Amino acid sequence: MIGYILRRLLVAIPVLIGVVVVVFLLLRLVPGEPCTAILGERASPEACERFNEANGLNEPIHVQLAIYAGDALTGDFGESIRFSRPVSRIIVERLPVTLELTVAALSAAILVGIPLGIAAARRHNTGVDVAAMAFANIGVSMPIFWLGLLLAYLFAVILLGTPLALPPSGTLGPGSRPMAFYDVWGIELSEGLLATGAEFVSNMTIINALISAQWAILWDGAKHLILPAITLATIPIAIIARMTRSSLLDVLGRDYIRTARAKGAMERRVIRRHALRNAMLPVVTIVGLQLGGLLGGAVLTETVFGLAGVGTALFEAITARDFPIIQGFTVVIATTYVLVNLLVDISYGYLDPRVRLD
Repeated sequence: MIGYILRRLLVAIPVLIGVVVVVFLLLRLVPGEPCTAILGERASPEACERFNEANGLNEPIHVQLAIYAGDALTGDFGESIRFSRPVSRIIVERLPVTLELTVAALSAAILVGIPLGIAAARRHNTGVDVAAMAFANIGVSMPIFWLGLLLAYLFAVILLGTPLALPPSGTLGPGSRPMAFYDVWGIELSEGLLATGAEFVSNMTIINALISAQWAILWDGAKHLILPAITLATIPIAIIARMTRSSLLDVLGRDYIRTARAKGAMERRVIRRHALRNAMLPVVTIVGLQLGGLLGGAVLTETVFGLAGVGTALFEAITARDFPIIQGFTVVIATTYVLVNLLVDISYGYLDPRVRLD
């Protein structure tokens, strides 16, 4: 197992290098310059020349790439052209918001999608199957921005004043921000990796409030997260439900399932002990891909609900041609994809004993 993990990590290195190189080159080949985006279209050539020199954009592309790659290996993703702040600080501030939203949405997708797919497969070609697949098709067809606005209108306007009312925004108010858990515990942090990690965790409202036992803020944060999580989870629910149904139907037609039924095993036991575990490999793969996709693609959900996460940061950076922010978040998202795929591959050996990772 250890050897397999090391091999996969070694294979991931060229992948990450390729991602950095491709993104770096594409950003500099597309039309538009940071100088024009930030200083305006009427910026003089002299002003743009000074701007490019100050931000290291006047060097040849291969020199810029070498400098960036050397700094990125040490965890330094440069400084934002637009905000004049280290990109690593922006990642620490923005990534926890998207990570919290992604985990909530994916958890909802798994808890709803897998049972929905199981129910559809067990009652194949019945009303339950038709209703479940109709729900899945509707979920995958609804635009996220439309669904988000519809849910906000329904729960924040129509149901206002009722127990079902929910906040229309995913952002807590200034007075509702939880204290960092290390401040609650009276822990003094100095500069370094440990302090950065503690700050990263403290920027996740739910986790921070749970660790520091701020229960009122925990409930408030959970309420603000419900609508964005439901909005973001609709498409993964539909995909996971359809994949679970398809995979389980394939397994239920195998000989060993008929043998288990012939022995008199209860249908629930046949599904749980024999069919479901063998049908989970494609589902786990889809879940892993959805995690990476949600982490990098929550732009519309964050925009509708006013969340300052990775999606809005990337959109603003692309608009302003802020190369360091785009490159930094791309490296983080690509690394997350690699780690998630590694965890998915490791889970194969647990789900299917026939898979031997070593």
